[in-house]
Amino acid sequence: MSDLSHLLANNRAWAARMERAEPGFFRGLASQQTPRYLWIGCADSRVPANEIIGLPPGEVFVHRNVANLVVHSDLNCLSVLDYALSVLHITDIIVCGHYNCGGINAALQPSEGRIVDHWIRHVRDIAKHYKADLERLTTTAEQNHRLCELNVAVQVVHVRESPVLQAARHEVNVHGWIYDVADGRLQDLTPMVEEVRALEPSVRV
Repeated sequence: MSDLSHLLANNRAWAARMERAEPGFFRGLASQQTPRYLWIGCADSRVPANEIIGLPPGEVFVHRNVANLVVHSDLNCLSVLDYALSVLHITDIIVCGHYNCGGINAALQPSEGRIVDHWIRHVRDIAKHYKADLERLTTTAEQNHRLCELNVAVQVVHVRESPVLQAARHEVNVHGWIYDVADGRLQDLTPMVEEVRALEPSVRV
């Protein structure tokens, strides 16, 4: 069995630092959570939601999966969305992808029959729909870059058109961001959302 005692020691040191910086911080967290933001992001270890936007624990409600997908049949994601809206009354939802995403890279390659291939089929659908757009790019890196952006925009549309969001009783803003692991910077892609369409069943008539 591997020894993870160093991680437990790191935790104790971190908790002590937090308490010194803000006495009573953990007692406040234990009593309630009142985040303003829901973050739907990729499971990639290099993209820690709170840390890259400079917010402490308790400020961001987080859901992560491979390639930051919002799929109409994913009850995990939809349950998070429902709780965020109906219980936490979150007002801002951020769908955040990142460049050089492994899920996006895999979607640009032939299926190998792995479990993950079933999941990223949703990304392959986006690549198929925007095939002409992607084929205008000459390198695999450029195609990955563009598909990462398109994927974020499409997932924003999926959130906006989900029955859960449609039933919300308060105003909710849905944003599309992308993170560059190479420089640590975020970019707002929300303006490009109008250029894409949902690839999941819509509640609109």
